[in-house]
Amino acid sequence: MALLTIKDLSLGYHSQPVVEGLNFSVQPGDYICIIGENGSGKTTLMKTLLQLQKPLAGDILMGEQLKMNDIGYLPQQTQMQKDFPASVMEVVLSGCQGSNPWWRPFYTKEQKERARKNLERLGLSEYKAHSYSALSGGQQQRVLLARALCATQKILLLDEPGNGLDPEVTKDMYRWIARLNQQGLTILMISHDVEAAIRYASHILHIGDTVFFGTKQSYIDAKKENGGNTGWNA
Repeated sequence: MALLTIKDLSLGYHSQPVVEGLNFSVQPGDYICIIGENGSGKTTLMKTLLQLQKPLAGDILMGEQLKMNDIGYLPQQTQMQKDFPASVMEVVLSGCQGSNPWWRPFYTKEQKERARKNLERLGLSEYKAHSYSALSGGQQQRVLLARALCATQKILLLDEPGNGLDPEVTKDMYRWIARLNQQGLTILMISHDVEAAIRYASHILHIGDTVFFGTKQSYIDAKKENGGNTGWNA
């Protein structure tokens, strides 16, 4: 059964659509890479899936096994976040806040263990007491990924996780994400890196003037049929 089903979705601002007619579903274990031109509505789609803004039209249906607090989110990092004055463990633990009742101001033993395991999962255990702001860009991004994992065991939304990182660190970040997917986590990721999308994704969603959704192989086949150029470039 699908985790998410998107039907005839239109996205935009002030009644002005950016993209219309989105139809796709997200199955458990999928790795969907979202590509498209700048301004095509990729981040708007993420915000809409997270219920941070309303669609202009259409429906987003959640499967019975999925609730809003089951969705983890890694947005693009800002400079303010890079300089955040907290320890690595404190940053990761903050990902558990969505599961804290308003009357419980402290983290539970279970939540602390979840944070510890996610740091270990991403090779960051030795940095848990370090200052977050003192880490490299790649390490900071993995800390934020561990934070997002504290909110979910099912589905993770990622907005340009390699943004601002050098090429080798970006490749390493994609490998960590692929490993999480192999462990059963469903991934929806915005990326300008079509090469990485083709390498790791199970499905490609292109939004913009042309809308395409299909398996990675169908995307590759379409490119071959069109001489290597579909117009679906990021």
